[in-house]
Amino acid sequence: RQANLNETKEWLKTAEHQKISAKTDDGYTLIAEVFPFKQKELWNTEQTSHKWVLLLHGYTGWKEEMYPFAYWYHKEGYHVLVPDLRCQGESEGDYIGMGWTDHFDCMLWIEYILSQDAEAQIVLHGQSMGAAAALMMTGERLPENIQAVVSDCAYTDAYSMFGEKIKEWFQLPAFPLVDSACLILQLRGGYNLKEASAIGAVKRSKVPILFIHGDADAMISVQMTKDLYQAAGCQKELLIIEGAGHGQSQDKDPDAYYNSIRKFLDKSLA
Repeated sequence: RQANLNETKEWLKTAEHQKISAKTDDGYTLIAEVFPFKQKELWNTEQTSHKWVLLLHGYTGWKEEMYPFAYWYHKEGYHVLVPDLRCQGESEGDYIGMGWTDHFDCMLWIEYILSQDAEAQIVLHGQSMGAAAALMMTGERLPENIQAVVSDCAYTDAYSMFGEKIKEWFQLPAFPLVDSACLILQLRGGYNLKEASAIGAVKRSKVPILFIHGDADAMISVQMTKDLYQAAGCQKELLIIEGAGHGQSQDKDPDAYYNSIRKFLDKSLA
């Protein structure tokens, strides 16, 4: 892990990047960093890449956590866009969206990519809540430019995930505690926790999805990704990393992790 972090830090010293912003329909300003890919060819001309990746961090995270992934994708020839999801990092918001508000917000970043490159081939790569947001996007009508999703340790739906944690951590029943949270979020956050369902979305997905999860994940059960994989109605692949905890698959077995992604994307973006 340390070697990867050191390489990422070195890359960040020289990588061209730009901070951009977008305004949500409910008035919040969201912030992202863009790392354009430019490859110098013979005679000093630039070869244009149409490959883009949108990297989505997890619950209470921030965009900088995704920079090691950004570094890998950039080496693979991708333009990289890494946002702070609403109410996290530099982005405004009153409540974290649990993937639901985020899957609408992220369409603003898709619009930005298409404004830069009408021929963009877009990959959505999310971790934890960011993965759930990416999966929720696949249930919507999407531009054909979105050609693949990498879902790393997603939950099936936020309501079930919180219900499991309340039982596990506090030995308390999900009802009425999670339902009370649902009501508060409905009144103040403008969305229902029960709507934040990735498993309902993947049933409608036409976008190929690579599902990844560590089998030692104590935060989100590996069974949730297995359930998502079974439910998905699209082209799909499943990678379970032995001994990996939550969001740690890329560190536990980086070769299996990144080689699987590379092979999956080579097929999906062909």
